[in-house]
Amino acid sequence: MPDSSNSRFPPGQSASDVGRSQTRRQLLGRTASGIGTAALASLLTPDVQANSRTSAPRAKRVIYLFMHGGPSQMDLFDDKPTLRRLNGTELPASVRMNQRLTGMTSKQKTLPVASSVFKFAQHGQCGASLSELLPNLGTVADDLCFIKSMHTEAINHDPAVTYLQTGHQQPGRPSMGSWLSYGLGSENENLPGFVVLLSRGSAARPDDPLHTRLWGSAFLPSNHQGVSFRSSGDPVLYLSNPPGIDAATRRRMLDGLRKLNTRQFEFAGDPEINTRISQFELANRMQMAVPELTNLSDETDDTLNRYGDDVRRPGSFAANCLLARRMAERGVRFIQLYHRGWDQHYNLPSDLRLQCRDIDQPCGALISDLKQRGLLEDTLVVWSGEFGRTIYSQGKLESDNYGRDHHGRCFTAWLAGGGIKPGTTFGGTDDFSYNVAHDPVHVHDLNATILHCMGIDHKKLTFRFKGRQYRLTDVHGDVVTDVLT
Repeated sequence: MPDSSNSRFPPGQSASDVGRSQTRRQLLGRTASGIGTAALASLLTPDVQANSRTSAPRAKRVIYLFMHGGPSQMDLFDDKPTLRRLNGTELPASVRMNQRLTGMTSKQKTLPVASSVFKFAQHGQCGASLSELLPNLGTVADDLCFIKSMHTEAINHDPAVTYLQTGHQQPGRPSMGSWLSYGLGSENENLPGFVVLLSRGSAARPDDPLHTRLWGSAFLPSNHQGVSFRSSGDPVLYLSNPPGIDAATRRRMLDGLRKLNTRQFEFAGDPEINTRISQFELANRMQMAVPELTNLSDETDDTLNRYGDDVRRPGSFAANCLLARRMAERGVRFIQLYHRGWDQHYNLPSDLRLQCRDIDQPCGALISDLKQRGLLEDTLVVWSGEFGRTIYSQGKLESDNYGRDHHGRCFTAWLAGGGIKPGTTFGGTDDFSYNVAHDPVHVHDLNATILHCMGIDHKKLTFRFKGRQYRLTDVHGDVVTDVLT
């Protein structure tokens, strides 16, 4: 008997046994990858994709401006002048209706009404009412659609952000950008289809955490996850070759890795191996495309001045807005900007001024810049937080100072561009900006509407995982047709 300890086959198995095992594994793997490839092809092939299409898409890409922390709707968009005479009085029980409060105010003995200290004015032909903190946004009011009746079930940051971004309050679902990347692919083979940009607000307060899973692909193929750009060093980690490695050497390394991964795929049949190959190749192409994208030297002084002084500070909201426009020009499908610092439980008047100073001029500039270049008509811009704020003060109410708690019962979002009716306001709240009074828009409705503008039926863009079909809007949601052109 030969010594089995020196055999290259597992104990008790012959070459024919191993061959049969590998053949079965390859068959199952190739079958699985074939199903996945067929599913993806059905989304990317126009003839088959018609099943998930609503109509011709009005937008080709999305720029999502996310104000992390929950901006105060009654201090920015939802003017309630009648509340000035009720300032300091108790919030009526008939308005609250025993709705749950967060742990931060549930033990407060009183819930005093805090009317806004900011003045409002009408802007544009549409007469949109905006806070004095947003004068630059007012200059493009006729291009915007304000939805004042947004609402959500979540009352704390992490579940609320996760809900709006992924369609579910618990982690584990793909983000909107991943869904759109999966459903539509990328228009530029040298850049990711889904990019994330982060900026910190000027308000002096601790930031709530932003988890990378918010731009993750979850159970979708991993090449659809968001790529986060950095404000210092290489815009993307490991973009530059390490010392001693030139482009030719890197190319030989990638070719070698491709051969090894291809052999592993032939053995295991795991489609994620092919995803890894494609991601390595994209990273190589990004080494040329990303430096050109992030180099602002070709922007005119007029354009830079339009975005404000902060545009020259990498990582600022202004710089990220300009980068978003440059990405839109280059065909990036979904551009997600997170601006942090909107969680104003105290010192709201002073902190809100700082936050609005960060975003007002860049938001106005982004809209006008896109419009001037002919990009706004097929670029959908979305501005929102995860929820709004309470009309009652958290903590002590002072004549010129107050704070506000989280409030999911109503908040405001605005949209502009591809497929959206400009110069309009939809929905409304009660006299206390506490409950939706008419035309409610749930977070699923907003997401369904965004997908519709991109030409996708939100009920049909699905992915089968663990025995059921998943979608961004989970199990409900309606397109808000009244905000569409």
